[in-house]
Amino acid sequence: MDNFKFLNNINSPEDLKKLNIDELEILATEIRSFMVDSVSKTGGHLSSNLGVVELSIAMHKCFNSPDDKFVWDVGHQIYTHKILTGRLNEFHTLRTENGISGFCAPNESEHDVFYSGHSSTSISAALGIAEANKIQGKKDYTVAVIGDGALTGGMAYEALNNAGRSGTRLIVVLNDNEMSISENVGSMARYLAVVRAKPQYNKLKARTERALNKIPLIGSPIASLISKVKTNIKNSMYESTFFEDLGFNYMGPIDGHNLEHLCEAFDSAKLANEPVLLHISTIKGKGYDFAEKSPSKYHGISKFDVNSGEYIESSTNFSSEFGKKLCELAESNNKVCAVTAAMSLGTGLKEFSEKYKNRFYDVGIAEQHAVTFASGLAKGGMIPVFAVYSTFLQRAYDQLVHDGTLQKQKVIIGLDRAGFVGEDGVTHQGVLDVSFLNSIPDVTVYSPFTYDRLKFDLENSVNNATNLTVVRYPRGSEYQLPENYKVSNSDYDYFENDNEILFVTYGRISINILNAINELKKKGINASVIILHKIKPINKDVISIAMNYKSIYFYEESVQSGSVGESFADLLLINGFEKKYSHIAVKDEFVPHASVDSLMKKYGLDTESIVKNIMENLNG
Repeated sequence: MDNFKFLNNINSPEDLKKLNIDELEILATEIRSFMVDSVSKTGGHLSSNLGVVELSIAMHKCFNSPDDKFVWDVGHQIYTHKILTGRLNEFHTLRTENGISGFCAPNESEHDVFYSGHSSTSISAALGIAEANKIQGKKDYTVAVIGDGALTGGMAYEALNNAGRSGTRLIVVLNDNEMSISENVGSMARYLAVVRAKPQYNKLKARTERALNKIPLIGSPIASLISKVKTNIKNSMYESTFFEDLGFNYMGPIDGHNLEHLCEAFDSAKLANEPVLLHISTIKGKGYDFAEKSPSKYHGISKFDVNSGEYIESSTNFSSEFGKKLCELAESNNKVCAVTAAMSLGTGLKEFSEKYKNRFYDVGIAEQHAVTFASGLAKGGMIPVFAVYSTFLQRAYDQLVHDGTLQKQKVIIGLDRAGFVGEDGVTHQGVLDVSFLNSIPDVTVYSPFTYDRLKFDLENSVNNATNLTVVRYPRGSEYQLPENYKVSNSDYDYFENDNEILFVTYGRISINILNAINELKKKGINASVIILHKIKPINKDVISIAMNYKSIYFYEESVQSGSVGESFADLLLINGFEKKYSHIAVKDEFVPHASVDSLMKKYGLDTESIVKNIMENLNG
């Protein structure tokens, strides 16, 4: 580690409090340098973290974590927070197996209050903590940090509506790094925003109000009049008083890279006797030129070269192939629309957004709305394709049921990051979608594991589906297919080698099964395999084939409860199957962060583990 002047001596927030503003500014520079170098080696979220360095420093300077609680929305911007709370020496393990998480993780540190990986939840959680403090008579503060992007999620507004008049020690920090939430006019407005955030101003304001209220008869009316005049003047300078209408004491906007102003604003917010919304303006990617110029590119990034800013890993993946195919379909069919919930780059829709602007919809971080909106598009005669990560679709379960399938709408879901996602960890693993989709009537689900099959399933769904249809595919690139293997366009592939052992599987672990069959063959053991391409509903012919085998091994990259393997077992039982059935999947647990290869091994889904399992069963 570089011989930093201050950073190497920060082992807890208490060490930070000893530094003055000038020293804290040097610390901020050191943190940025360290962070860029470290993330280039591990991958992670860069732009968002570079943008909140000063904010994180100011929070730990002005508050007393962990007594004062910080609730970070999504948690993808907490790297500085982790560094300042004793995890500097562990930072090189970021997003690696048994290393520190890329998101908030209460099991790591008492300074991480809530697990977070999904958007728009921070204000709700923080309000709950603040209310609990109020009931118990605690004087601690609760700070929710939420980005302007997260305010596109409806849950944030539900929480703001509930919190504004709660009378709690709640401070909501609105990190505005892109859109203007309350646009102001002129230098005087900016000047007054800083003045209003100073502790001296608020102390004087409080003393004046108390003094006026003590004057018999006329004091209270005068105080009220002054307040109204002040409000009218302020409203003439600011276009929006939305947060104040909800009951918040609004402060800002404040320069989120000015440590002195930030600390003054926090100290002032602590004096308020009501919930405060502190509006700060920051620059995503601050301090690293490539990230400042292209903040979206460096939002969630793989390993990269610090000097050139170029990715080290390949950019060809299932997401990009999905996006290319959708553009082809849109070119030949003007009813095809694309919908995203603020993830156009991640889901491969950038090209579509540029070519077909009038048929591209970014609805913000609002998966619930996205599903119902897509259902409305379908009702109006369009063919909507909603591209979304598996872990985020679980937020829209009710909409899938009530507004999609119940309405019998033709909505296509491009389900990205299905299965293990690896380093993003417990909040992002796509292992629940199969089970919750399996529980919804009249849903069709495909699970391709090659680019060609992905394109076929997407085109088939757009052209021929009559109901809500899901095409789910994994993160990253396709696995290398065994020699001479070609994926068909039927609901399943069946390769018969023996009538004793039958593998049944779907998705990318099909490659591991095929490789395992080749390894077993070298040991004199023959096995057959059924690879399901359509996993809901299961083709009845598959059950007829499986009934002829003595041992069936169902492998899947999903939680076991409610899975395809359970549905398959149920169909076998109904048909009178009484032989051996083994189901290998994720048990009743959440999946931690680790590489995909490591997770495959951990849950017995890699080639070596599959071969070992069969050998143990045969020898046992």
